[in-house]
Amino acid sequence: MDNFTIILLYFTSFFTLMNPIGTMPVFLTMTSDLTKKQRRATAVKAVLTAAFVLILFAFLGRYLFDFFGISVSGLKVVGGILFFFIGYDMLNARLSRIKMTEEEAEQYADDISITPLGIPMIAGPGAITNAIVLMGDANDYTSKGLVILSIVLVLIVVLLVFLGAVGITKFIGDKGNKIMMKLMGLIVMVIAVEFFFSGVTPYVQAMLHIK
Repeated sequence: MDNFTIILLYFTSFFTLMNPIGTMPVFLTMTSDLTKKQRRATAVKAVLTAAFVLILFAFLGRYLFDFFGISVSGLKVVGGILFFFIGYDMLNARLSRIKMTEEEAEQYADDISITPLGIPMIAGPGAITNAIVLMGDANDYTSKGLVILSIVLVLIVVLLVFLGAVGITKFIGDKGNKIMMKLMGLIVMVIAVEFFFSGVTPYVQAMLHIK
């Protein structure tokens, strides 16, 4: 595959897993009492937090694997299962949200950009797993660069969605939001199947003694 096709696949996988359209209502709800300037600052900090976490795991994921004796194939299997359930919930418009009590909301009020917005709303388990797996599969500097570039591009989209959240919500409406979520859910489920069988294949080959 050429670089454009590869980065398109990477971009699509990160976009569906970060799900900016689905996260947008949560962002609006949690920043409803903030001024426009404060909301903008919160969006920027949340995206920067997610970028730091995703890039950190992308580069250190391999070392974590070696330390704990985990293989990329194993993570692909687990990631595939995880993505499947995430996609299934999205397909049924049941994407889980972080539920907080009033006391917890007050506790996060001073810095909601780091948690729960940056982690785990944007840089959630699915996106982190995707970053680790894709970087693990990257065999050269070009491929690794494309993984990082795709993360940055998606986060730019997330930032733009957050900054324009009020206008976007009015434009697409509730039905449009649900349609987008279902579509992204279907894509995530397809990615899940690809990840799962890509991870299972080495185990099957080892059991059957196939090189």
